[in-house]
Amino acid sequence: MPANDTSASVNTASSVDIDWKSIARLILTSRAIDRLEEEELVPNREVLYQFSAKGHELGQCVLGSLLTHDHDAVSAYYRSRPMMLTLGVELEDLVAAPMAKSGGYSNGRDIGVVCNKPGIGGGPTVLPMAGDVGSQYTPAIGWAQGIQYHLEELDETEYDGAIATVLGGDGSVATNGFWSALTIATTQNLPILFYIEDNRYSLSVPAEFQTPGGNIAKNLYSFKNLRIFDGDGTDPAETRDLVEQSVAYVRVGKGPVLLHLTMPRLTGHSYQDNQAYKREELLEEEQQNDPLKNLQKNLVPETLSEEEWQALERETREEVRSAVNKARERPEPSPQPDDVKRYVFAEQTDGKPEPSLVGGLSSGNHSFPESSNTPDTEKNRITFVEAVRRTLAYELETNPRLLLFGEDVGAKGGVHAATMGLKNEFGENRVFDTSLSEEGIIGRAVGLACAGLMPVAEIQFRKYADPATEQLKNCGTIRWRTNNRFAAPIVVRMPGGFAKCGDPWHSESFEVFFAHAVGWQVAMPGNASDAVGLLRSAMRSGNPTIFFEHRNLLDARYARRPYPGDQYVVPFGTLSRLREGDQLTVVTWGAMCERCEAAARETGIAADILDLRTLMPWDKEGVLDSLAKTNRCLIVHEDTRTAGFGAEIGAVLAHEGFRLLDAPVERLTMPDIPMPYNVDMMESVLPSVEKIAEKMTKLIEF
Repeated sequence: MPANDTSASVNTASSVDIDWKSIARLILTSRAIDRLEEEELVPNREVLYQFSAKGHELGQCVLGSLLTHDHDAVSAYYRSRPMMLTLGVELEDLVAAPMAKSGGYSNGRDIGVVCNKPGIGGGPTVLPMAGDVGSQYTPAIGWAQGIQYHLEELDETEYDGAIATVLGGDGSVATNGFWSALTIATTQNLPILFYIEDNRYSLSVPAEFQTPGGNIAKNLYSFKNLRIFDGDGTDPAETRDLVEQSVAYVRVGKGPVLLHLTMPRLTGHSYQDNQAYKREELLEEEQQNDPLKNLQKNLVPETLSEEEWQALERETREEVRSAVNKARERPEPSPQPDDVKRYVFAEQTDGKPEPSLVGGLSSGNHSFPESSNTPDTEKNRITFVEAVRRTLAYELETNPRLLLFGEDVGAKGGVHAATMGLKNEFGENRVFDTSLSEEGIIGRAVGLACAGLMPVAEIQFRKYADPATEQLKNCGTIRWRTNNRFAAPIVVRMPGGFAKCGDPWHSESFEVFFAHAVGWQVAMPGNASDAVGLLRSAMRSGNPTIFFEHRNLLDARYARRPYPGDQYVVPFGTLSRLREGDQLTVVTWGAMCERCEAAARETGIAADILDLRTLMPWDKEGVLDSLAKTNRCLIVHEDTRTAGFGAEIGAVLAHEGFRLLDAPVERLTMPDIPMPYNVDMMESVLPSVEKIAEKMTKLIEF
């Protein structure tokens, strides 16, 4: 019964003809897979991670049978194999993936119940699942908003009636991702269905620990723009009616729905879980409330004879056994390092891009304007922040699939004024504010990228990205873990670093985190011209990119440069030589560039000052070439010392440039402390011109 409409009764007359025999076959197939894994494949160590779907199948199979639009998408989790079966994933792939065989969702790269399905050639897309609970919600929001964008902004009428569906367990309703997604869905009235499977336990923790009273549906009465349905996921007729009403409500554009169905989890959370935390009476009660038994009672003998039911059981067992035997014959994925390392970033084959099947602009038909590595400079110098604004404006003008969003980027124009006026120029569908949730900003961007768009998200300050860490890390690995089936090339603009003062919250740099995050490009330009070229490259790239906008450079005289033109791009992994010399190599980036140049002038040392500009990838060859000329190296950065990116550079130089060195590689960095607020304290710990000059002199004298 709908939880927010107590006067309504369940409509028992269905307008959709559910093929119950097909539903029964799907459930029996899923059960046969679980049984074979539990009784044979896991004990034989042919499957190393096993998560059963027993008890969850009925609602998933009914729901999957109603997701028939070519632009529907599902964002699911590790107990969603019945949904994958219903959406037409090949049985052999379903059993081969947990066996880590070649092919399938990931070619052995990810656990077998973490699935994906490109919606190529018709049928819904299943967004790449992740192993962390709750991370599935905000990417689904991105796809739902993408549906609206394709329909309203790009006039692609084939998206009319499409919906996003997100599956989650009762434990996931306690996560940041769930609440962020719910807020966005209801404030933006998005076409999304939240399907909550409540088996009363999150592993061993009862549902009452996840939401007050243990029923999330009952706690959401007050949510505006949210239709709620709540019922028994073990009763075939009630499940059909509630699922049908939920899908229909979203599909006709009325807004988001939360469908909460209860069901038993008939085995442990995973194979290793013996459910010792459950009372024997509860275990027996759950077995008696098996939705498969209820379905059998409903179908036999009125729809199927007992013999036909037994034949279905026998056929599905044989089909699963046959699929497992075929999967066993599949070759193991190549263990060669060159093969395992493929698809961390976008790749080329024979000089041509090898796009993912789903995600980003490369898998569509968008073409970019011409670009050039040579600047076509204007006369007047502009600030760093104006360079960012002009680059965003040009790409918005020439790329109708680009969206720009974040906290305060709309009417205010961003807290640093980088998006000033862009909402008025390009409209609120393309430049818009978001709720205060970095998880929601990044997760939404991932879903939008999967929907074939180019999201440019702003995080107001580097430190504020911390709540989005899960989404950021998952985004970077999508291409690799799906074996190039999916990619989510997004750009995340992120101001940070010290400015007129410091503090632990607005002045953090910590760029090394993103250099270490798999699959991310990291840009840290030191002036307005490089900001233009790198930002444009990022927005035309097939890879996700962190674009770091240093706060001390936004309006600094040092960082001002003439605008280099609308075609100017800077390739990632190419350093800039700020000052040429043959006595000492100085490697730096960001706001330290100015101080390094000043130190070289003060000392008179012929320093070869290199601005890396990008940390992932970084121009190793360019640094080694300089070292071959100077035989000495100083690395200067603002981030803290221990495991800072300078340590990576130093390690490479010590290994690959050892014979070139006439002195130890030196580093000058912040100490391992947060950025102080007091200006004198801040300057006392930052690499200053005086400290840099002193280090330079000592290295020359070594």
